[in-house]
Amino acid sequence: MKFMLMMNAPRGNGDWGVVNWRPEDLKAHIEFMKRFGKQLSESGELVGAEGLAEPGQARLVRAGKGGAPEVTDGPFPEAKEFLAGYWIVDVERPEQAYAIAARASAAPGPGGAPLNMPIEVREVMSAPPVDM
Repeated sequence: MKFMLMMNAPRGNGDWGVVNWRPEDLKAHIEFMKRFGKQLSESGELVGAEGLAEPGQARLVRAGKGGAPEVTDGPFPEAKEFLAGYWIVDVERPEQAYAIAARASAAPGPGGAPLNMPIEVREVMSAPPVDM
């Protein structure tokens, strides 16, 4: 079973809140994420993972006239959180994905305290059978 684990962060002003962290706190956080990714890779659970640019760089795209892209600033200003990054893991049971998400949630923040950030866990669905 594949699951997407989505790391959400507070929206703030469109910039990453981590830009205000002390350099040693940011370094500890990044080192944690690197170790975490390596552990998931070594265990064979990691399918893929990426961090995302700050939300100030996000754009919303819709099909405009004639199918041409219509690009506007995004995400929506009323959003309270934004997607900061994700992991896709391949595990045998949902509980394994939940345990991995809890480990990610405990990434260190300022002063080394666990962030306990929300990690949304959703199963990655396969396509329906062709004969449906």
